[in-house]
Amino acid sequence: MRASLSTSDLTFTWPDGTPALEGLDLAAGPGRHGLVGANGTGKSTLLRLLAGELTPTSGSVAVDGSVAYLPQDPGADPELQVDAVLGIADIRRALNAIESGITDGGLFDIVGSDWDVEERAQVELSRLGLGHLGLDRPVATLSGGELVLLSLVARLLTRPSVLLLDEPTNNLDVSARERLHEVVRTWPGTLLVVSHDRRLLELVDDIAELRDGTVSWYGGGYTAYEEAVAAEQEAARRAVQAAEGDVRSQRRDLADSQTVVARRKRYGQKMNEQKREPKIIMGMRKRSAQESAGKLRGMHEARLDEARERLDEAEARVREDREIRVDLPATIVPAGRRVLTVEGLRLAYGDAVVDLDLRGPERVGLVGRNGIGKTTLLRTVIGELEPADGTVELLVPARYLPQRLDVLDAGLTIAQNVALVAPDATETDRRAQLARFLFRGRRADQLAGTLSGGERLRATLACLLLAEPAPQLLMLDEPTNNLDLPSIRHLVEALAGYRGALLVVSHDEAFLDDLALDRRLSL
Repeated sequence: MRASLSTSDLTFTWPDGTPALEGLDLAAGPGRHGLVGANGTGKSTLLRLLAGELTPTSGSVAVDGSVAYLPQDPGADPELQVDAVLGIADIRRALNAIESGITDGGLFDIVGSDWDVEERAQVELSRLGLGHLGLDRPVATLSGGELVLLSLVARLLTRPSVLLLDEPTNNLDVSARERLHEVVRTWPGTLLVVSHDRRLLELVDDIAELRDGTVSWYGGGYTAYEEAVAAEQEAARRAVQAAEGDVRSQRRDLADSQTVVARRKRYGQKMNEQKREPKIIMGMRKRSAQESAGKLRGMHEARLDEARERLDEAEARVREDREIRVDLPATIVPAGRRVLTVEGLRLAYGDAVVDLDLRGPERVGLVGRNGIGKTTLLRTVIGELEPADGTVELLVPARYLPQRLDVLDAGLTIAQNVALVAPDATETDRRAQLARFLFRGRRADQLAGTLSGGERLRATLACLLLAEPAPQLLMLDEPTNNLDLPSIRHLVEALAGYRGALLVVSHDEAFLDDLALDRRLSL
């Protein structure tokens, strides 16, 4: 497929005045392209602009070809059926009516050229491991991972030449990720994917990094990108060291020049006091000395300013390695204390029967295939769902981080959201804690509805951990969804400082390994 996409001087500002992109130029032709960058740099916003879901504040977007866009965490009305999510419900009804003998011309208009749409839908569903789904099945019975794959099938059925994917491996188990990887590997047109899945990013032809409002391209997959960035950073650090040395040298030269000027001034004063030369000659010497001193001082000051500018430029090329720091002693759970007991629990959704005894600051990873009931278990423990059978005994304050991150009030700022869950804390204390989650100063006053996926995760995690009473059990459902790789490292660092019990659902094996779990529970 011949297809391409580009932007020219693209600028987008949110209605509250928050800038998302400014003057961005991008061009991508046929092939598989990765898009990476720190959370909040505008990757998801860029995809929405390319897909036509958002209108640029200024600048332009050009797409040659038909576009399909899969957003982060695609939602669907739970009352819908599978065929409605696939966008073929009306065509199916028209086909059934035609097969029953109705010859209304409007039915043929609805069908168009899609006489084989049911067969194509079944082929795509099977290709992505969803062959067991009937087209009449209610969406409410699907897991988060199944809904992601179903939403992808819906896009593939439109036969796009340009495919935009935003964190498509969210909520997918290992086998589902492999199927999605195959879609990426064999894509014949233009594909642009935002992802934190290293294996997926190894499949692309090149990687575009969105940083400081500009796009830089790196050939090859993620490993090649990492190596190129590491080489750049080593060169940047050497440039900083050289620039720092230059600044020190120019400061010494300036100090030396000031010493020379002071000596000349003292000599001139001495000659003037002793009146050894005619007054007119002494005046000429004084003016000459002042001009010489001014030029000397100006020259060295200019060189020092230039050296400082070079240092600023060099430091700007070194990437900031920010770190989330958590210190919440109220979350401490003594070793051996009972936290959660689950006995013979039969879930409202899924076939699993669960027994679990969680004690002290234990860390447990909850694993299993999509649809087995992992999310249902967490929602049952927190009290959102009633068990079909069995008992749940929760003995400490607990907080739950859902996949959809819908904990925050989108119309309030980050600081206001924290104030809702921690009303007794002072404003100073709340903002000090938010700074630990990298929301410093005015960043804490940003509306929650304008946050990127990774920023929303950090803000939600801050609200959960800073809530009163302090949570001694933290339950996280796929917390690495929508996070870039540096942010996943930051999340691991934040959870390393959490003192309570941890129950984590994730398909990200590297993340689970980094958490230093005490054990894994497979449903």
